[in-house]
Amino acid sequence: MTATDQRAAVQAPPVLSADHIAKSYRRRRWFGKRWTRVLVDAGIELRPGEIVGLVGENGSGKSTFMKILVGALEPDGGSVTKTGTIGYCPQEPVLYDRLTCDEHFELFGRAYGLSDPETARARDEIYDVLDFLQYRDVLVDELSGGTRAKLNLGLALLPDPDVLLLDEPYAGFDWDTYLRFWELTGQRRARGRAVLIISHFVTDEERFDRIVELRDGRTVQR
Repeated sequence: MTATDQRAAVQAPPVLSADHIAKSYRRRRWFGKRWTRVLVDAGIELRPGEIVGLVGENGSGKSTFMKILVGALEPDGGSVTKTGTIGYCPQEPVLYDRLTCDEHFELFGRAYGLSDPETARARDEIYDVLDFLQYRDVLVDELSGGTRAKLNLGLALLPDPDVLLLDEPYAGFDWDTYLRFWELTGQRRARGRAVLIISHFVTDEERFDRIVELRDGRTVQR
C-alpha cells in the first residue's frame, strides 16, 4: 500500500469496529464450576483497503474474538458495529462430506442471495485463482486437507464481501497456494476490501498494513 493509500485508509470510516469486548466461559473443574475470562477489553477497527493481522498464543481467545466479530457468538460486554458485508472463513472447514465442490458453491450462493449466473461467475474465478477446478465434481470426503481449505476459503469469497475475516486460513496450503492466497488478498485490498487474518504467529509481516496482538484478553497494537 502506498503512503497515499495508507492516508486514505486511515481517513475512511471503518467498515467493522469492535470496542471493549469481554467474554467469559463457565468451565467445569473437579472442585466445581468457575468462570474463565477469555476476553477482557478487546477491540479492533477495519477500514477499506486494509490487511490487518491479529496474532496471539494458542488459547489467547483469537477464535472467540473472531466469532464475536462475525456475530456467531454474543459478547458479555462491548459492541460490534458493521457497515459492510462480512465473509467468514473458520479455522475448521464447515463442509458437507456428501456434497461436491460445485454443490457447495450452489448451496452457499443461494444462501447469500446470489443469482445462478453470479454464483457461476464467482465460483469459476475462485477455481481459477486457487487452482482446484479439477475437483469441482469430487465429494468433500474424498478431498485432501489442502483442497478442503481452498473450498473453505472459496465459500467465504463467493459473495465478494466488504470485509473478509479469516481464521488461520493458510494452515493447510502448499507453497504455491500460499502465494496465490497473498496475490488474491492484495487484489482485494486494491479494490478497497478489508481483510482480517488471525494466526498464532505471523510471517511475511510486510504483507500487512497493521498487526494487532491479543494478550491477556486485551488487544495491543504491535
